[in-house]
Amino acid sequence: MGVSLSEAAARHVNRYLAKRGKGVGVRLGVKTTGCSGLAYTLEYVDELTGEDVVFEEHGVKVLVDPKSMAYIDGTQLDYVREGLNEGFRFNNPNERDKCGCGESFRV
Repeated sequence: MGVSLSEAAARHVNRYLAKRGKGVGVRLGVKTTGCSGLAYTLEYVDELTGEDVVFEEHGVKVLVDPKSMAYIDGTQLDYVREGLNEGFRFNNPNERDKCGCGESFRV
């Protein structure tokens, strides 16, 4: 399956990378935390590592460490605006539950 990006997410990442003046893409992963057990991590990446699983869509590279892949396989990264709020949304088919505050999830 892999990991994909919406056009809106790709535009946002490309704009940010251009503003930074460097970078090859974003790294998507998970960490153990929160009420439900797992939380997403997202960071801009300047260099690829040999262990990264790389997906590319709309000209943007998404890097995933192999340990996180089991939790986020099939996820689409989107960028949405709702009223005054904007940010990344993770559409993950593996999620079984989310905590009330929306910061963590469980598979």
